[in-house]
Amino acid sequence: MKKRYLNKPSKFNNHPVVEVKNESYKVVNGWEGICTRLNKEISALGGRSKLVVIETYQGVIHEELIANLQKGLNSARFIQAADYMIPEDEIKQLVFQDVTNDRIFGFLTRLTMDAFFDSDKVKAIRSEIATIKEGAIIIYGSGASLLCQNPDLLVYADMARWEIQLRMRQHLVDNLGLKNRDIEDWMLLYKQGFFVDWRVCDRLKKTLFDKWDFLLDTNRIGQPKLVEGKAILEGMKQATNRPFSVVPFFDPGLWGGQWMKEVCNLDESASNYAWCFNCVPEENSLLLKFGDDVIEIPSINLVFRHPRELMGDPVHGRFGDEFPIRFDYLDTMEGGHLSLQVHPLTEYIQEKFGLHYTQDESYYMMDMEDDAIVYLGLQEGVNPEEMLGDLEEAHAGGKPFEAERHVQTWPVKKHDHVLIPAGTIHCSGKNSMVLEISATPFIFTFKLWDWGRLGMDGKPRPINIEHGKKNIQWDRTTEWTRQNLVNRIEKVAEGDGWVEERTGLHEREFIETRRHWFTKKVEHHTNGGVDVICLVEGDEIVVESPTNAFEPFAVHYAEVFIVPAKVGAYTIRPYGAGEGQKCGTLKGYVRF
Repeated sequence: MKKRYLNKPSKFNNHPVVEVKNESYKVVNGWEGICTRLNKEISALGGRSKLVVIETYQGVIHEELIANLQKGLNSARFIQAADYMIPEDEIKQLVFQDVTNDRIFGFLTRLTMDAFFDSDKVKAIRSEIATIKEGAIIIYGSGASLLCQNPDLLVYADMARWEIQLRMRQHLVDNLGLKNRDIEDWMLLYKQGFFVDWRVCDRLKKTLFDKWDFLLDTNRIGQPKLVEGKAILEGMKQATNRPFSVVPFFDPGLWGGQWMKEVCNLDESASNYAWCFNCVPEENSLLLKFGDDVIEIPSINLVFRHPRELMGDPVHGRFGDEFPIRFDYLDTMEGGHLSLQVHPLTEYIQEKFGLHYTQDESYYMMDMEDDAIVYLGLQEGVNPEEMLGDLEEAHAGGKPFEAERHVQTWPVKKHDHVLIPAGTIHCSGKNSMVLEISATPFIFTFKLWDWGRLGMDGKPRPINIEHGKKNIQWDRTTEWTRQNLVNRIEKVAEGDGWVEERTGLHEREFIETRRHWFTKKVEHHTNGGVDVICLVEGDEIVVESPTNAFEPFAVHYAEVFIVPAKVGAYTIRPYGAGEGQKCGTLKGYVRF
């Protein structure tokens, strides 16, 4: 492929790892080895009967796990937790208030795992288990740990959410307690996972961290791995003491482009890549390396386990165990416009969807062609009734929506930064490479117009004019947008070989962004909060500790990394291929 955007080999790291400094932890690969190790552990347990729980996250391939565990484990009884759940029709009634009839939106559930189980059946199986006096009793599945008290051995089979989504698209997995994988629209599987299943599984998971004897990684079908639970806990603890990156997840899209394919070392044969989720801990994975082996866990586990060390007391106090900063890429280079959209106001997302903060965001322009534009804000003198009428007509199949008649467009160049507080109509145009910096409730985008396109599944993409019109801020017209949202860049400090600039975000948004241009070492400090940083200019930098508290951490162009609050002081300087260059970083953090 001809190089257009980088003009040199890419060094982008698609599989960053946290190397766990403890040689005593050994990873077991493959079902035969895993079952041998577990049988050894079971045999070493005291007593004639042994109670073994294999708790599973939603999204594991149950057929694979059950077949191999039943075949390989020496057990007197193999109990499946799903058999003790309430009937499927009752589960559907239970979750309906959160799932709703909408294809996209629901309400974040307050349910816990016990609500999915029949209390009489649970009581009966507990009594039956008590009568088994010899051999290993295996209890398997989501909620398995609820069927007994104080198991002798607990194995947790965890799953990364990006992999669960891919399995949903292939109709390989069911929602919690259901057999619904064959449903025609896979988005309904995802919606129930997002609003119900993952919340329920997470609430249970957080109570089990300290009880894990082993973690089972089945993110790669047919390639399972097993490691001690304490190894995972130590790995997460070590991650809070150093800069690290989560695993970026790339996905194609209707409007996707070609920039990431080249710059981020991706499959050249793919049609396009539209998104890269490169710091979305709810979606991304964290790779923990033990010797020559790597275990994959959801990066949200680190947020759950060490929220204060990772995010700092002020951020934890405000957001709890939710990571509030999101960095992702939107690639329209040689692609198309994003959908014209608006995000809900804070009070709207609280009332309608149960979230306590909304998706304020911004577009930082990593690269673009000469004709690149951003749709942002409204034209002066816009008539709300006419604009909404035109949107409704276009959605009904009438005359296409004339976006430029109602929405202001702005030409953009590399390193521009436009701010997008909730309620502002916006979208990136074609031939742009956007670093999107935002708050994390990413699913709550109200599409107003999608240029008459069908989705990649051949179906009309969901349009949300009814939601959108209740959130559009009609006073955000050309002059207001120019003064408040476009390139609000100011120099705030400088020193020998470096300049620091404030680039945003708007005062209605809780994220602050600072850009550093530098040819020499720059001193940074987390100041009690978490920093998320992208290398937006230059080939390579190195992040170092002034006190050698962590090993030097190399970062390449376009990579994103996290600096936990616990790190405190750190420095960044050009490194390797970047030495002697002018480099640029963009840092996001929570204002407090």
